[in-house]
Amino acid sequence: MSDHRHMPEAIPPEPDASNGSRARRLLLRRLIDFVALPSTSVAPQDRSMGGDILLEMLFHASSEDREFCAQRLQLNKEAPRRLMRYLAMSDLEVARPILEANEGFDSADLANIADQTTLDHRLLIAKRKRIDPTVAEALCKREEGAVLKALVTNKGATISEAGMDFLVQHSRRIEGLPALLIKRLELIPSQAMAMFWWSDGPTRRFILQRQAADRIELVDLCSDVFAVAAEENWADPVARKTLQLIERRQRNRAAIEKSPFDSLEHAIEVAADRGLDPELAQEIGFLSGVKPVTIAKILSDPGGEGLAVLCKATGLKRDYLSHLWRSLRRPMALDDGSVHPQFAYMSETYEMLAVAKAQTTLRYWNWSLSSSFSPQGGALADPDATDSPNESRFSASRRTAHLVFGD
Repeated sequence: MSDHRHMPEAIPPEPDASNGSRARRLLLRRLIDFVALPSTSVAPQDRSMGGDILLEMLFHASSEDREFCAQRLQLNKEAPRRLMRYLAMSDLEVARPILEANEGFDSADLANIADQTTLDHRLLIAKRKRIDPTVAEALCKREEGAVLKALVTNKGATISEAGMDFLVQHSRRIEGLPALLIKRLELIPSQAMAMFWWSDGPTRRFILQRQAADRIELVDLCSDVFAVAAEENWADPVARKTLQLIERRQRNRAAIEKSPFDSLEHAIEVAADRGLDPELAQEIGFLSGVKPVTIAKILSDPGGEGLAVLCKATGLKRDYLSHLWRSLRRPMALDDGSVHPQFAYMSETYEMLAVAKAQTTLRYWNWSLSSSFSPQGGALADPDATDSPNESRFSASRRTAHLVFGD
C-alpha cells in the first residue's frame, strides 16, 4: 500500500484571488502532490526537479499555501532537503509540522536551522524525538532558558561534553537548570563540582553524593610515587600539585609546625571566641591543607555545605562544625530557641558525607580553584604551564576556576 495514504490529511486553503490565478493554485497543488509521492512512485531525480520548481512557487505563495505544503510533507523523508529547510526556516506556523515530525533532516541541517531561526524554532527542535550531539551543541550555545530546559529534559537527546560545558556555564544564570542538569548521565564530576557553587541545597547534596569519588584505587596505584617525590624534595611543581590532589592525608603537617596554634581545632576555637578575621581564616585554611582562595570561597559561601565538607574531610568532630559556624557569626537558633534551619541543614549534610568522598571533594576544589587562579583581576594563570595553545581549552582546573570566579 502506498505510504502517502498514511499521511495526515491537510486541508487546502480556501480560494483567494490574492493568492494568484486559478492555474497557479492548481499547479502548486499538483507539485506538492508530486513531491509527496512515495519513493516507489517517482525517481529521485524527478522529485528533486519537482522540488526546485515547487520551492520557486512557494516564494510567491501565501502563508496558507506554505502551511498546507508543510502539513502535506511533514512525514515525508524523501522530500528535497533544500525545500524542507526553507519550510523549516519559515514563519513558525509553517515550520511547526516540519520541525516537530519530519525525520528527513540530518544533523547539519538542524544545526543550521537552529543557528538561523528564532527561539521558538529552537524550542521545537529541542523537543524532537531524537537529538544528536551536534544539534544539541548548537542549541546549547545560546542562553535561552526554555530551549535549554526542554533539551535537558528530553530523554531522546544526546549531549556532548562540549554541550554540557555550555549548559553548566548557562546554569549560573538560568534558575532551575542545575537541578535538571544533575539528572543527565553526561554530566562529569568537574562540571558538577563547578556548578555546585551556584546550585540550591538539594542539588548540592545530590552533587556531593553522586559525583564525589573516594580515590582508593588512584591512591593505591600512585602510592610509590610519593616516596620518589619526597626524595626529590618535592622539586617538580607539576608532580607536587598532582600528588596534593591524590594524597590521602588532608591536614597540612608542615603548616601545623609553623602555626601559632596547637592544632586546627585550637584555631577554630579561637575563631569561635573572637570572630573570624582574614588572617585567622587563612591560617585555618593552611592547617586544613587548602589554599587561601579555597578557604575564602568556602567560608564566604552562604549555603554552608562547603563548611560541612571541610569539617568532615579534615576529621573535625561535630562540635567544631558549631564552632566554625559561630565564628562566622551566623545564627545557631531562632528566637524561640529552636535550631536555625540553615544550621540544621548544614549539620545534616555533615552527617551524610563519607570522609573519603569529602576529602576528594575538598581536594578537587582546592586543586581546581587554586592551581589556575590569579588574584590579579581574577585572571587564569599557571606559572608551571606550557605554551600549548590548546591548554586553556582542555584544562579542567582552568575551566572550573573560570566558571566559579569569572564573569
